[in-house]
Amino acid sequence: MKLLSWNIQWGRGLDGCVDLVRILRTISQLGDFDVICLQEVAINFPGLLGSRSEDQIAQLSALLPGYSAIYGIATDVPNSQSGRSQFGNAIFTRLPVGQVWRHLLPWSAELAAPSMQRVLVEAVVIADIGPLRIMNTHLEYYSQRQRKIQIDAIRNVHREACAMSQRKFLNEERGGTFEVFPRPAEALLCGDFNFPATAPERAQILAPYNDGTQNFHDAWTVIHPNTPHAPTVGIRPVDFVDQPECFDFVFITDGLVSRLSAIDIDAETEASDHQPVWVEFK
Repeated sequence: MKLLSWNIQWGRGLDGCVDLVRILRTISQLGDFDVICLQEVAINFPGLLGSRSEDQIAQLSALLPGYSAIYGIATDVPNSQSGRSQFGNAIFTRLPVGQVWRHLLPWSAELAAPSMQRVLVEAVVIADIGPLRIMNTHLEYYSQRQRKIQIDAIRNVHREACAMSQRKFLNEERGGTFEVFPRPAEALLCGDFNFPATAPERAQILAPYNDGTQNFHDAWTVIHPNTPHAPTVGIRPVDFVDQPECFDFVFITDGLVSRLSAIDIDAETEASDHQPVWVEFK
């Protein structure tokens, strides 16, 4: 299985142009991916720089025939055109998809710092390496406090999923809305986490569970245990970091560590203000 994660900044490149065709062309040049996780995907959002109020889910779906689109809306607000603007994360996959969840992450009141609603999109996929949950998120940028609260929520979602993986089906849950579908303990968590690799938030994600829940491991460290993370932001000048940093991570659970064969980052593309990262499993 091959998976790519990328904050595409609604398709806006460093040249200021919004170009989803360029985004997909870049991805296709990097490899043939079974799962594509994107952050900052917009629908009808005229307030975004360079936007023409595109339905980016529809456009990306048209450019990815054979892939299922799973959209998790974080922001859903009225706009100046008497419509609604939506913003969030998307999973595109050509693998069979089981149950899907869209978890709104906590958004605590914080009057002195900008913040916005964030979402974790979770989908069960059936891959050659077995069933697993793909989790795609984008954490708060301005507030470390918000990020820590959001990470606690993600860890709790994962804990509950691992517990649910042991649950037996009941007769009352066969058919209809109560039907229970498999929710495997194995998971991959990816996205734009808005903290550098040296931040305490990374250690928070990697902290061992003490109740049998599968632990998270940083895929980069699994493959490159003695090498600093390759930067995914700030390789070229941007206004939100002062130096190159890694903000984009892939975390995997215990059972996937031995199956991980590669992780890489494209440092060349200027199609977004972030660089894409991808992983491969054998």
